[in-house]
Amino acid sequence: MSQAEAETTEAEKPDVQALEQEGEIAADYIEGLLDIADLDGDIDMDVEGDRALVSVVGTTLQDLVGAHGEVLEALQELTRLAVHRQTGARTRIMLDVGGYRARRRVELTELGQDAAEEVKTSGVPQRLDAMTPFERKVVHDAIAAAGLRSESEGEEPNRRVVVFPVG
Repeated sequence: MSQAEAETTEAEKPDVQALEQEGEIAADYIEGLLDIADLDGDIDMDVEGDRALVSVVGTTLQDLVGAHGEVLEALQELTRLAVHRQTGARTRIMLDVGGYRARRRVELTELGQDAAEEVKTSGVPQRLDAMTPFERKVVHDAIAAAGLRSESEGEEPNRRVVVFPVG
C-alpha cells in the first residue's frame, strides 16, 4: 500500500472519539428534553459505522415517536442542531426512541426485498410510497443487496424510491 493510499484510508476512518463526544452532547440534550417533558427514559449511546447512535428506551415514549416517526425526525434534527452548536461541525447522529428505528429498519428491509422481487418478476419499475431519508436509505440498501438499481425521485416530503429492473 502506498503512503497516499494509507493516508486516504486513515482519513476515511471515522473519528470514534469525536463521535462519542457527539453522542454525549446529544444524550445531555435529550436528557434535558425528557426532564422538561417529565418523561422517564434511559439513554444508551453507541457508535455505529460513521455515526453516533443515541437511543432512548422506556415505556412512555410513544409521544416522542409520533405518527410514522414524524416527532422522532424533528427531535433528531433538533439534536443535530444542538450538537452542531457545541462542536461547530455537521453531525450525522442517529436518534432512536423506544426501538422505533430498529423495528422500522426490519420492516423497510422487507419492503425493499419484496419490491425487488416484484420488479425482477414483472420487469416493470416500481414507485414506492414517500419516505424519510432514513427510510429511503434502508430501502435502497435492501434493493442493492437484491442486485437491482433504485433511485430517489421527487421533493421532500414526497420523495420516494423507484426500483428499476436489471438491464
